Amino acid sequence: MPVPNQTAERQRQFKNADKDTDSLRQRRNDVSVVLRKEKREEALQKRRLVANVVEDEEKGNNIFQDASLQSIVENAAHGDASTKLSAVQAARKLLSRDRNPPIDSLIDAGVLPILVECLKCDDNPPLQFEAAWALTNIASGSSEQTQAVVQAGAVGLFTQLLQSKHQNVCEQVVWALGNIIGDGPILRDLAIKHGVVPLLLKFVDPNVPLTFLRNVTWVVVNLCRNKDPPPPMETTQQLLPALGVLIHHQDVDVLVDSVWALSYLTDCGNEQIQAVLNVGVVPKLVSFLTHTEIRLQTAALRAIGNIVTGTDEQTQMILNNGALQHFPGLLQHSKEKIRKEAVWFLSNITAGTEKQVQTVVDAGLIPLVVKALSDGEFQTQKEAAWAISNLTVSGVPHQVAYAIKSGCIPPFCNLLGFQDSQIIQVVLDGLHNMLKMAGDDLDNVCFMIEECHGLDKIEELQNHENADIYKIAFEIIDKYFSTDSDNEDDAVVPSQAEGQFVFDVKAGCSDVQL
Repeated sequence: MPVPNQTAERQRQFKNADKDTDSLRQRRNDVSVVLRKEKREEALQKRRLVANVVEDEEKGNNIFQDASLQSIVENAAHGDASTKLSAVQAARKLLSRDRNPPIDSLIDAGVLPILVECLKCDDNPPLQFEAAWALTNIASGSSEQTQAVVQAGAVGLFTQLLQSKHQNVCEQVVWALGNIIGDGPILRDLAIKHGVVPLLLKFVDPNVPLTFLRNVTWVVVNLCRNKDPPPPMETTQQLLPALGVLIHHQDVDVLVDSVWALSYLTDCGNEQIQAVLNVGVVPKLVSFLTHTEIRLQTAALRAIGNIVTGTDEQTQMILNNGALQHFPGLLQHSKEKIRKEAVWFLSNITAGTEKQVQTVVDAGLIPLVVKALSDGEFQTQKEAAWAISNLTVSGVPHQVAYAIKSGCIPPFCNLLGFQDSQIIQVVLDGLHNMLKMAGDDLDNVCFMIEECHGLDKIEELQNHENADIYKIAFEIIDKYFSTDSDNEDDAVVPSQAEGQFVFDVKAGCSDVQL
């Protein structure tokens, strides 16, 4: 049986689904580009604060240094003020170990309700700080451990403590909330309902120390991160003015996180894309494409790449800000992941209007896309194949002819030999479109396909298990590479019946449907 049509799913992720039946411009997805799943991003969803052991040991007494977990928990619950602080500090130190902190053991010993109760001690800020630190590190663990902190009632108290007069308490609470929000959209939305966002954004202030501001920016990233579902539009509107300020900061870490936050928001749909555009951040995002810090360059490329998955008008705003002038360098970047993202970006431009396709041509980028198609790693080649195939649909004959003249056919045909049904159909569609638009140059285009062994590969694909692939392969051969002298047997030429091929074998055999 034919395998499912994988290309249909990819095509549904293109922008402007109503533009034509091919649904040209793709949405960002995990198949096409895997940067979203890089270790950097996974690592930054939650953070654990590791103590300076030497510094800790020099502070105060160590009466609980060798105590059991149960003893620490009991003293944290029932000791006098000094003993309680020492016990909570001892628990925090255990949770701040660089390796194998005993999170589950302390949870099982009943530490969570005690730590949460300590957050209420407004007359004892050092105790609030130590309790918040301990809870931060518990919330940095697994999803189950994070949820245990939430179920103990910490979120409401953390929200109140964002208004503490003690900056160290506020900063630690911001960190704790960042870990909770980073667990996923459910806890993110819970924090939002508690009113975290407006209180958090008060710390986007020039007078806030840099280390604190970095933490605040990281929490903003976590608020923007998940798209299933995305943050409420009201929250997005609250966050964007702050991001519009942070994107002009001088600190690279603040800039990187701010741009990642914008990239997550622009991955949530056209409404969010427009909200980002309305803040006026595009010129700054485009300027970051040539930044020397590769982390910032990568985030900016992702953000503008997401924007051009929107409408043609949204895409045009990126082009109007001179983005394409930076792409010769990006397409020849030393990092493959940058080259791949750059080609993916262009595949969405070539899926736009004829005028937008022409901007890619005028910028001299088609030969560089062809080079990526020829020399890139397979994932980069796939994005380049989409760029060329999209051009054959959105472009006009002279633009398609320019791509052919730039040498796209040989590397394009080479991808027909890979075991990837999705990309095979993309290439076949592109070749079919090239042949349809070749006009007086048809013989030459056919010769190019045949000379690079593309014809041999297309002939083999007539036996492919995917119905869409063998159908288009047959149509290409039948229309452009068959002659009367081929003497084909009319008895076995497939005809179509209700969308399927029917082979009428007349020598006593019944019809066979594939």
